[in-house]
Amino acid sequence: MRIELAYGESGLAVDLPDDRTTVIEPRYLPGAPDPAAVLRSALREPVAGPPLRELVRPGQTVAISICDGTRAQPRDLMVPAVLEELAGIVDLDDVVVLVATGTHRGNTEAELRAMLGADVVDRVHVLNHDARDDASLVWMGRHGNGVPVWLNRHWVEADVRITTGFVEPHFFAGFSGGPKLTVPGLAGLETVLTLHDARRIGSPDAVWGVCEGNPVHDDIRAVVAAVGRVDFGFDVTLNREQQIVGAFGGELFAMHAAAREAAREQAMAPVPGRFDVVVTTNSGFPLDQNLYQAVKGISAAATVVKDGGAIICAAECRDGFPNHGSYREVLESADSPQALLDLIENRARTVPDQWQVQVQAKVQSRARVIMHTSYLSDHALEAAHLEQTHDIGATVQELLAAAGPDARVCVLPEGPQTIPYVSADSFADIR
Repeated sequence: MRIELAYGESGLAVDLPDDRTTVIEPRYLPGAPDPAAVLRSALREPVAGPPLRELVRPGQTVAISICDGTRAQPRDLMVPAVLEELAGIVDLDDVVVLVATGTHRGNTEAELRAMLGADVVDRVHVLNHDARDDASLVWMGRHGNGVPVWLNRHWVEADVRITTGFVEPHFFAGFSGGPKLTVPGLAGLETVLTLHDARRIGSPDAVWGVCEGNPVHDDIRAVVAAVGRVDFGFDVTLNREQQIVGAFGGELFAMHAAAREAAREQAMAPVPGRFDVVVTTNSGFPLDQNLYQAVKGISAAATVVKDGGAIICAAECRDGFPNHGSYREVLESADSPQALLDLIENRARTVPDQWQVQVQAKVQSRARVIMHTSYLSDHALEAAHLEQTHDIGATVQELLAAAGPDARVCVLPEGPQTIPYVSADSFADIR
């Protein structure tokens, strides 16, 4: 059978054996015929709490957080919808849009214009959060399970704070969106490193689809509830064309809970058992623009691969590892995935990007991981303890032949947009 994988902006077709292939995709829901109306309704008829317009008064300052360029959020629709609700009440000079980069690089002027549209960039202050710029951060004390909290000064000082994002399963925080648009999105480096330390990431409850009882998400919620005050949360769910399927607004935690349930129904799928080979992606551009992000697709595949099996991840990686940050340095700092895990677990404190390495190394300690990329060399991947294939179909055939006549392959064409789980596993009880 021919299967179209989400890869870059154009996709990638692969041919796999009909009788040995299982394809798992999200439950497809069509995009809203009138996205603007859906967004407007979420702002005016929230899940909980008052409509957005009732929360703002003339003369107030407003901060709006958005996802950075590695996320598929429809910022060009969501931010204008928020600004329309603020029209006639708040002066645009008193509005700042904060790109919730976490520890990622800031987006360029050209990227911001592509993300938000020229009209928004020209009319409103748009700033990249910088977790490493101490002067832009405010100390907020320790909260949750001993988390030292530094937050973006513009966010802290705003009279009204609005988060905007989109919700999908997240490989160690349970789900994206909601409170993550404040912490870690607008947090200082020390805060992010603590939330993503080896102990929290290494917990068996820090997994796809679990928020309550997840030590990462529990502390995110605790910090936001204590000092990250969000006056209005605004999230969407998307389909594979990155079209808006649903929109949710209102009190942050109630809104996010409703959005999570919608995302769970759409994205999580049971399978009867584990597979010898799993082919995955990182959902195409912009999500697959570097190897760092592609760990999510690898992690999704790991939920249903057999111990000793193989994962093939197709991710374009046009931005390389990327070269900024310490991800590549940490990956190359030990001789094997198990040595990396030992290094991380024995290190006194977390370093930036360690959490992605930790998840990747855990997967590689039990399964072979093979990449298909357009921008990373075989040598570069080898130094990161990864292999490369230039022909996914041929590699799958070789792996199935080596595994025996009963071996089977599972394909996740949209990568972490679908989270498969073995029906007998604990995912079956996730609520």
